[in-house]
Amino acid sequence: MDYYLISAPAGILVEEFVLNDDYTAAGIDSAAWTPRGWSGSPGLSRELRADAGFRARVTAVSRHDAAEALVLLGGGDLPEEAELRTLFQHQPLPADTPLDLGTSPEARRYRILFAGEFGERGLANARTALRLEPAADPRVAGTAEANGFTWELRRIGAGIAWCVDVTVRLGAGPATALGALLHHHRQAIRDQGLIPVTIERFA
Repeated sequence: MDYYLISAPAGILVEEFVLNDDYTAAGIDSAAWTPRGWSGSPGLSRELRADAGFRARVTAVSRHDAAEALVLLGGGDLPEEAELRTLFQHQPLPADTPLDLGTSPEARRYRILFAGEFGERGLANARTALRLEPAADPRVAGTAEANGFTWELRRIGAGIAWCVDVTVRLGAGPATALGALLHHHRQAIRDQGLIPVTIERFA
């Protein structure tokens, strides 16, 4: 689960991506705590991704830090994750047919899309976490390759969004390895303050 602290007014947002069998995102389940208590929060999840002003009041945190903040805010103990799931409301994401971007039939290409912009050291930290090497394309912050996977961190527009594009050779390894890689990359960029929006497949 992903945990976020909200300031002015104070609150806590908890989210969990719902994935299809191919590790694309089917939707986002979420709940939020405010001084009025816990409730499902698809509206806050949408606002987090659409409103830069709201994102500026939100900080990604660990479960441990969210639990400490909730106590300080007067909300008591943070519920266990199984209990949080009973509070969730679901926000579906578009389920379009994968686009054909010319990827070879022996490969699949995934895109993890993020809203927001990196902070002062965030881009350098992201390059380290994703083990990126420099790229010739100025829109690409770096590329990497390992175990049948290649990936790149790419800017989309000026200050609008970023993405991690992952290409996997079919049969390169167990499907769970792809799921673990996509999860790691999503969390690595989220740790630098960007908000994951969706996971799409392009071929």
